Amino acid sequence: MEPFRTLTSLAAPLDRANVDTDQIIPKQFLKRIERTGYGEFLFFDWRLNAAGQPDPAFVLNDPRYKGARILIAGKNFACGSSREHAAWALENFGFRVVIAPSFADIFFSNAGKNGIVLVRLSEEQVAELMNNSKTIANYQLTVSLEEQTVTDSLGFKASFEVDPFRKFCLIEGLDDIGLTLRHEAALDAFEAKHDQAGWLKAK
Repeated sequence: MEPFRTLTSLAAPLDRANVDTDQIIPKQFLKRIERTGYGEFLFFDWRLNAAGQPDPAFVLNDPRYKGARILIAGKNFACGSSREHAAWALENFGFRVVIAPSFADIFFSNAGKNGIVLVRLSEEQVAELMNNSKTIANYQLTVSLEEQTVTDSLGFKASFEVDPFRKFCLIEGLDDIGLTLRHEAALDAFEAKHDQAGWLKAK
């Protein structure tokens, strides 16, 4: 998992509340066994029209937001089913930060384990950022996980809360496997001792 400390990036506005995980990554794409390659299916039903072509009305198809790594969304983002694929799709597409007034609890856990920083701000603060990203060309935000702040070049500054353990994992780039491997030497020693004890008992 790529460590996260500070990110300055173009911000894309997804001005919709209650975006559920089936909209983030539709169910027909859950049959894949890999954790990669989901980016092209992110918001699939919104990004493509009935003819299978990019819908110019959908915000992520707007050239102004190409390359954005910060997504600004409405309240209750990623509600619905618990599919971890939603986090994979966002990360594969290139997003490292999602800013919203609230998130579904299970998604909040899944996102953090996949290197995505979720920033809860007030509805008023999110509305301000949403409006700026819509009306100001090349509007960029800086998200500092170390300082737990969101800032822009216009004077906006807001602080956000983050669980200390999740913050540590994100800064160090540690997913569940990475956390386990930090204890590799101790695990190897335990297994060797266990195997030796089993061999002696067998004798």
